[in-house]
Amino acid sequence: MAVSSAAPAALAAATRQAVSLADVTIAFRLGGGGSYTAVAGASLNVADGEFVAIVGPTGCGKSTLLNAAAGLLAPAAGAVTVFDVPLNALNRQAGYLFQADALFPWKTALENVAIGLEITGTPKADARARAANWLTRVGLGAFGDRYPHMLSGGQRKRVGLVQVLIRDPKILLMDEPFGPLDAQTRQIMGNLLLDLWSADRKAVLFVTHDLEEAIALSDRVVIMSAGPAARIIGDWTVPLARPRDIAEVKLERGFHELHREIWQVLKDEVMKGYAQTGGG
Repeated sequence: MAVSSAAPAALAAATRQAVSLADVTIAFRLGGGGSYTAVAGASLNVADGEFVAIVGPTGCGKSTLLNAAAGLLAPAAGAVTVFDVPLNALNRQAGYLFQADALFPWKTALENVAIGLEITGTPKADARARAANWLTRVGLGAFGDRYPHMLSGGQRKRVGLVQVLIRDPKILLMDEPFGPLDAQTRQIMGNLLLDLWSADRKAVLFVTHDLEEAIALSDRVVIMSAGPAARIIGDWTVPLARPRDIAEVKLERGFHELHREIWQVLKDEVMKGYAQTGGG
């Protein structure tokens, strides 16, 4: 399979776009008065209900693009639109799951999940009942009274995930959400994410360093070049049937063929990024 632009373009024509980045350039001011261009001329569409993964070398601007989609960074050039509306402030349609835990250590798991509803005016009893239901959905129904330090890394990730999902965002922005976890827990969390996502098919923009994870989870895999002035250099449609089990899908011939093809493009950029950090 060659690097694909036709398939995403066809999907974009047929489906409403949840997030669109059009020729986005993002630059940061430096202390000496100059500037650093992290991302240059990046264009990317994520259709409503589509799961898109971004992969690239360390420091290539993956999280920077995610922050632009969240409305946390304003592009120096280009435009970001959310459901066809220009984004000029915080993206209220999106839920953001960070790599680091965003749980309040002084609140229980139940309280951490419920607070997202409580701050929007939902009565406390209703918010906590809905939080309890979400915790049950991710296998933590008996852990609602536990504080974050009493939970394992995987359990905290599940709490963090439903803390975002309980607010019913239209878009999920996920920045290396399973990065700190061990391989087995990452696989469990990946399957849990797919199960929850399949229930209502939100748009997902998922940043990861792990190419296998990207292919196993997503509908499309987008590759970024090494920075500075990183750009999108490849866009592949993942031709693997759903529903998927991550362990099983990695055994399929199509998975390995796609991994081999994408890696042929990605490996040179990874080595460039490695050299820039002093590793080469």
